[in-house]
Amino acid sequence: MKPLPIFLMLAATFLPTAPPNLFAQERGARSEEPRGFGGPIVLNEDDKPAFPEPPAGIDVKREGIPHGRLEMIEYDSRTVGTTRRMQVYTPPGYTTDEKYPVLYLLHGIGGDETEWQRFASPDILLDNLIADGKAVPMIIVMPNGRAQKNDRAEGDVFASAPAFANFERDLLDDVIPTIESRYSTYNDREHRALAGLSMGGGQSLNFGLTHLDTFAWIGAFSAAPNTKPPAELVPDPAATTEQLELLFLSCGNQDGLIHISQGMHAYLKEHDVPHVWHVDEHGHDATHWRNSLYHFAQMLFE
Repeated sequence: MKPLPIFLMLAATFLPTAPPNLFAQERGARSEEPRGFGGPIVLNEDDKPAFPEPPAGIDVKREGIPHGRLEMIEYDSRTVGTTRRMQVYTPPGYTTDEKYPVLYLLHGIGGDETEWQRFASPDILLDNLIADGKAVPMIIVMPNGRAQKNDRAEGDVFASAPAFANFERDLLDDVIPTIESRYSTYNDREHRALAGLSMGGGQSLNFGLTHLDTFAWIGAFSAAPNTKPPAELVPDPAATTEQLELLFLSCGNQDGLIHISQGMHAYLKEHDVPHVWHVDEHGHDATHWRNSLYHFAQMLFE
């Protein structure tokens, strides 16, 4: 097989060849294999779970509880110069008589606005958490993080690296204003969260930590090599600490990209920036991302 540097245009060359089945994983495969692509995996003493494994059925639809609504909407992106799509979940009992916080949830390099729905069914997961009194009713927005006119995950997905970086402007200038004009939301940083898986985890750190005037809650689940250096994202640890409500980092101990999250964790720990560091027994896979969302959602907007 011809070697292909992973995330070649996403800022780093951490892996010598493309990880087998990475895109199958990001396009909906539930398989746990291969669990250790990219390695070598070197675990540190504090690379441990912060939470127990979730109970079975966290994303199984339950009868006898209220359900929210999942819809696909279109919006005009001035950043891209075209009409784009995103999925929006509104919680059970949504009404314009109340205001709601918003979680912006980003996908991986091989995905699109439908990827989270294939991996974790966030609408069902949140319906269940809200019914159990474990999560605040919130709106979840799942946009397409590939800010270019052809935003489909096709062909050489690595070639979309500039579009993934350009999504910063689409998110701030087009996605958020659209949501806040069409839905009944709180429009302040204390009621906005940003999180994502893999490449979307890197985007969440890159965009969230450099726009703490917009987001107070940030989550990165197995962040990919597009993640910028910690010192660049957190140049003033004291200021970051003062502004953040929550910084959540997670990765599986079978994930060959764990060194990226470990590096961020080590920097934050060294500079006394409070954060959650959760390392479970999974790989770079849908189970880790689903479980991380389950834990993260329960901590939001409290």
